[in-house]
Amino acid sequence: MQVLHNRISNEELKARMLAETERRVTISLYKYFTIDNPQEFRDEVYVKFNQLRVFGRIYIAHEGINAQISVPESNFESFKETLYNLAPELNGLRLNIAIDDDSKSFWVLRCKVRSKIVADGITDSGFNPSNIGKYLKADEVNEMIGRDDTIFVDMRNHYEYEVGHFENALEVPSDTFREQLPMAAEMLKDKKDKNIVMYCTGGIRCEKASAYLRYNGFPNVYHVEGGVIEYTRKAKEQNLPLKFIGKNFVFDERLGERITDDVIAQCHQCGKPCDNHTNCNNDGCHLLFIQCDECKARYDGCCSDECSEEFHLPLEEQRVRRAGRENGTMIFNKSKDHLLRKVSPSSSCF
Repeated sequence: MQVLHNRISNEELKARMLAETERRVTISLYKYFTIDNPQEFRDEVYVKFNQLRVFGRIYIAHEGINAQISVPESNFESFKETLYNLAPELNGLRLNIAIDDDSKSFWVLRCKVRSKIVADGITDSGFNPSNIGKYLKADEVNEMIGRDDTIFVDMRNHYEYEVGHFENALEVPSDTFREQLPMAAEMLKDKKDKNIVMYCTGGIRCEKASAYLRYNGFPNVYHVEGGVIEYTRKAKEQNLPLKFIGKNFVFDERLGERITDDVIAQCHQCGKPCDNHTNCNNDGCHLLFIQCDECKARYDGCCSDECSEEFHLPLEEQRVRRAGRENGTMIFNKSKDHLLRKVSPSSSCF
């Protein structure tokens, strides 16, 4: 009988990953194509990737596949062959290889069927996600950036933009991609005569965003091929100046890849230059925020004195405190309006 789901505890799996001595390759990939039976395709992917000791998260929907994973170096070629043979549309698919990789990005394989591989809120049946803008390679990005007739648009969330972005890129200040799409179209409605260059982490969001702008009447739409990850890799290979400044936020244990030495963000607690994201150590909070090493030591990796105090309580007392507490908006909160942003850097967190 084939194993279609993980049956080992998270604690044991994480310990196994940390004990590994073989280097892993961290990869992101996506492809918009029609999958007739997502559940059947999901099960096939899980079985084959699990045999290759692939870790990470994979989303599968009728519209395609989206994955952020790590693969043991010794299985990398077998992984590529397996991936390319899953469907004709995946043959030769571009793989975005991590730039700043400690090979400890994931520790379990999770493969899920979803309604869409990127939640976009689009319900119009006339929208065609394959009617995308033109890809730009690294040298083309550098040629277009800074031109008066061109606007670079960041299609990532506020906490990603905060620590790194292309020079003078337009931020679309929202908490979710589904909010960003109509917001971007509204912000740019009087700029249809401009070249619009969209970018994101690995390409999946800006590719759909480029199709959305084209659907809304923008004639000159481009997007950075492979997102920030591929742009950085190619720019370094070709000895091009890096036009992305700071850190590239990534959705795994690393929480960021260093692109340039520039630190453009500040610690949310003291205001010092800092671009290290962390999740509050308190299990009743897990707020995502930026914290410097000094504040990390002072607050025990927590976002406030209150969370630090709760973090050190016996587990049973922590559970009693959290029981019935209205903190749903705080758990894994990535909102641009979270509480740390509502206080001055010198004041207390709450």
